[in-house]
Amino acid sequence: MTQASGEGRYAVLWPRGEKTIEVTGLAKRHDTLEGKTVCGLWDYLFRGDEIFPMLEEGLKQRYPGITFIGYEEFGSTHGEDEHEVLATLPQKLKTLGVDAVISGMGC
Repeated sequence: MTQASGEGRYAVLWPRGEKTIEVTGLAKRHDTLEGKTVCGLWDYLFRGDEIFPMLEEGLKQRYPGITFIGYEEFGSTHGEDEHEVLATLPQKLKTLGVDAVISGMGC
């Protein structure tokens, strides 16, 4: 904040930057995951190696024929290779026939 003129008023700046992308609607959701191919994406920061197997087991019981492609197939979505992993992600998802993604992020 900086004081403006001698009136006891202050100029205030908003700490958030301007929006640089347009917000769009969400993608259409699948009615079911039965028979679908689902991949995992992870930033390798917190317990994904424990959580993904539990998610997969629970989803296999609920949705027959569901298939999984592990997060190992894609690499970390955070860190040194993050930009390359994310840049190649759309084509890799298409090539592998992925129907849905579970993205895990650690804190």
